[in-house]
Amino acid sequence: MDKREIEYKIVELKDEYLQLQHNLEKLESVKGNLHPLEKRLAAIEEELSSLNTMLRDM
Repeated sequence: MDKREIEYKIVELKDEYLQLQHNLEKLESVKGNLHPLEKRLAAIEEELSSLNTMLRDM
């Protein structure tokens, strides 16, 4: 991956993260199953951390 691809992927993941947070808030209000969303949010956080590390090391 080059720098531009990493930056683009970071933007995509941040957008997905924000959408999932919004969905999580909706599910909390109706007492829905939060586990799958929480699991995906955690995975996105890990991937963002990895991508940011790659970007810093370039």
